[in-house]
Amino acid sequence: MPSHLNHPDELLERNRAWAARMVEEDADFFARLSAQQAPQFLWIGCSDSRVPANQVTDLAPGEVFVHRNVANVVSHGDLNCLSVMQFAVEVLKVRHIIVCGHYGCGGVHAVLTGARVGLVDNWLRHVGDVAQQHATLLAACPEGERLAALCELNVIEQRLNVCQSTVVQDAWSRGQPLSVHAWIYGLGDGRLRALGPGVKGLDAVEPAHAEALLGVRQRHVPA
Repeated sequence: MPSHLNHPDELLERNRAWAARMVEEDADFFARLSAQQAPQFLWIGCSDSRVPANQVTDLAPGEVFVHRNVANVVSHGDLNCLSVMQFAVEVLKVRHIIVCGHYGCGGVHAVLTGARVGLVDNWLRHVGDVAQQHATLLAACPEGERLAALCELNVIEQRLNVCQSTVVQDAWSRGQPLSVHAWIYGLGDGRLRALGPGVKGLDAVEPAHAEALLGVRQRHVPA
């Protein structure tokens, strides 16, 4: 349903009402929140406005550290994403990194259909690489299943990029507890789904990756 809000001042008014309501429910809420940030989770998700990390996980402010970009891409050349990961892992000491995509992703759909969007096409080349890498699997999917399959494949490959980053590899090498997860969100039902097991260490990367890819094939390719 389209929002009825159309002016920034309305957001300021809603913020004032929200802040007052939070203090009424818990007088010390903002005092605690301003004193410390200690999330256990880093969420790397899509910029899509329909997938707000705190809301879909039912977590309060301060409980999840968030990085979002178009199509939830993790590129080894993206210093923004890598800096967020480094801060989350080395300073905040998060215990879980969640790469979360969603079904019906517009960026993934643009790649699948070859649509030209503009400057973002260069960013979506990362998703195009995933599509090329798994072209045989995608070709085996019925046409109506290909978008969902590529959304899943993109999450799985971006999770692999997280695991292969120096930030995560260094954390594991020093024995820091850290798991990396691949999740996908359903816009139609509001449910989060894990795409295979979480990865807790270097030895688990390839087995978890293979299991996640097998799951894509089992869900979307006819037997």
